[in-house]
Amino acid sequence: MRQKIVAGNWKMNKTLEEGLTLTSELTNMAGDEVRSGVQVVLCTPFIHLAAVGKLIKSYSHFALGAQNCHQQVSGAYTGEISAPMLQSIGVNYVILGHSERRQYFNEGNDLLRQKVDQVLAHGMRPIFCCGETLEQREQGIHLDFVTNQLSESLFHLDNEAIGRVVIAYEPIWAIGTGKTASTAQAQEMHALLRKHLAGKYGQVANSISILYGGSVNAGNAKELFACPDVDGGLVGGASLKSREFTDIIKSI
Repeated sequence: MRQKIVAGNWKMNKTLEEGLTLTSELTNMAGDEVRSGVQVVLCTPFIHLAAVGKLIKSYSHFALGAQNCHQQVSGAYTGEISAPMLQSIGVNYVILGHSERRQYFNEGNDLLRQKVDQVLAHGMRPIFCCGETLEQREQGIHLDFVTNQLSESLFHLDNEAIGRVVIAYEPIWAIGTGKTASTAQAQEMHALLRKHLAGKYGQVANSISILYGGSVNAGNAKELFACPDVDGGLVGGASLKSREFTDIIKSI
């Protein structure tokens, strides 16, 4: 059975004090009620990681996630953070290739391949993001575009390594817009991604968790998570509200 995952991406939000308050509220509301087999990942800004890690340490269903890492182990890269640094404070997951990183920081498939290798080499799990723009979908090239993102960044991995990768499909046109892909659209893309993975890795594809990441909220989570190939969500804005994020967690 594939692992169910609900990951909260805080993006560039919350002061340290606000982040700790949010974490405490989440553990109080959902810490003992997370269903067996479900992993809740808090992907916080770098300043929160160590402190949030301590708060969730006693909750087995909670895990710590970072939002990015550099492709090099160390060096003169002012303002960056490396995989060994994240590993040293107990980070379990790292978001890679989020559409905002691709758009604002020009991260391409080859760079992300290097980042994936760093995260895996240091014992953490990548949450690898892929997705298309509205223009690409309207042009009918979205299927090829998204599968190419997987091929160029992940298909150098062996069966063991790919089994540690989590995929997050994020239709860019549904991020922060209030729009959400229909359940049929979400299932179609998730099934396509799994089929593409199976073409390279066979039955291993059935063990890879694929998350939906386009404006998940408490109102649509249950329906989205009921899709056979949707194994959870990468949640943005709703993860900043403890009550709503708890409702999302409980809906899987």
